[in-house]
Amino acid sequence: MAITSRAPVPGGGVAAPPAGPPDGPPRPGTAWAEGVERLRAAATTEPGRLRIIGAVLAALVLLFGAVTVWEISDRLSAADDVVGRSQPLSADAASIYRSLADADTASSSGFLAGGDEPREVRQRYEKDIANASKLLVSAAANTAADEDSRQQIALLSEQLPRYTGLIEQARATNKQGLPLGGAYLRYANEQMSTQLLPAAQRLYEAETGRLYTDYDDARSLPLASLGTGLLALAALGWAQRRNYLRTNRVFNHGLVAATAASLVVLMWLAVGHAVARSELGEARSDGQESLKVLNDARIASLQARASENLTLIARGAVLAADKKSDKYDVDFTSNMKQLDTGLATALRLADDTSGREPVIRAADGVKQWKQRHAAARETDLRGDYQDALPQVIGDKVHKDSSGASFDTVDASLEQAVAHEQKEFTRAARAGLGALGGLVTGSAALAVVGAAAALLGIGRRLSEYR
Repeated sequence: MAITSRAPVPGGGVAAPPAGPPDGPPRPGTAWAEGVERLRAAATTEPGRLRIIGAVLAALVLLFGAVTVWEISDRLSAADDVVGRSQPLSADAASIYRSLADADTASSSGFLAGGDEPREVRQRYEKDIANASKLLVSAAANTAADEDSRQQIALLSEQLPRYTGLIEQARATNKQGLPLGGAYLRYANEQMSTQLLPAAQRLYEAETGRLYTDYDDARSLPLASLGTGLLALAALGWAQRRNYLRTNRVFNHGLVAATAASLVVLMWLAVGHAVARSELGEARSDGQESLKVLNDARIASLQARASENLTLIARGAVLAADKKSDKYDVDFTSNMKQLDTGLATALRLADDTSGREPVIRAADGVKQWKQRHAAARETDLRGDYQDALPQVIGDKVHKDSSGASFDTVDASLEQAVAHEQKEFTRAARAGLGALGGLVTGSAALAVVGAAAALLGIGRRLSEYR
């Protein structure tokens, strides 16, 4: 056995044996550490620095393009939903509400005519019910997976056949001259007022809320794209200034081309989104807001007309909450106040002659309607029902009935709604069109810009070979 001696050390003791070689090969560094080391080594030479600068510039330009594609695709999808999905669904929900209210009005008008129900009144009622049923089927198929909307659609689909059944019972009983027909009609009107119309209103509010969400999504600023674009331009500007200071060359064609491509994308993004934002804002303020007010006003007029008819049908049998006044006469007054408020707001929102004129005609018709209603109501309160009836529904002698005034108001509001719907569609489509081509264009220009930046840096690198 070999004996290893240890040299003495001052103060006593012996020195430790010298360290021998390690037991195995040296441990390699991590991939990240090796990459950082190579990058650091490359940065010590000008060609290495140029390669790093070229890679960073290309990456920034591509990132700018990718973020722009992502953000504009999102806004384009939301704008497309505004034009093609959420606004049509909101309009359909409003049409369901309006059709139901109009059907209730037509049914009461037909009832007042007795056994000789006018054919046009009957056809109007049937058309309203068919339209509401068709739109409910369409809404069930196209509405988003929103639980509230589906609940309202289910409730409307369940209650509408019950309502039409009550109307048919009222009509059949009325033709037999039995007073029970009026009770059936009042019960049907109560079901319409307390179940069908509130459900239609909730459906309309849900779909309109979804429309406003799409508006906000489409109009939100693409801050990430704008920020990335400015960063890319700043980096390209710095690279060109560095190139000028080191070579005294004013332009590097590749870097200039990359800068131009990035600038085009940034300007296209800024201007295109600004135009889209403006047009969509106009569609909302001048189109959708006016549509909402006009739809509410038209529904108030329909409910007022139904209440006016039921005042004659019930003949004081149904009292208001104060137990003194006729319920339907109180409802008529309330509906007319809502109509006056709605028309005043619609007139304020109308921004052109074509939009203002039908609203003004409707307001004039409301004034005439109130006067004729007051005259008919006074006649009825005197107990002269037979003379009050034609003042409300009209005949060959009483052509200036309150019903004729209502028809003027309804036709004017229908024209105003059609005009505002046209204005909305024009502005919304213009907003959607302003974003068209930006996704494809920004992607293509980003690729061109990145390639140009690499070529520009490559031109500089070739000078070191």
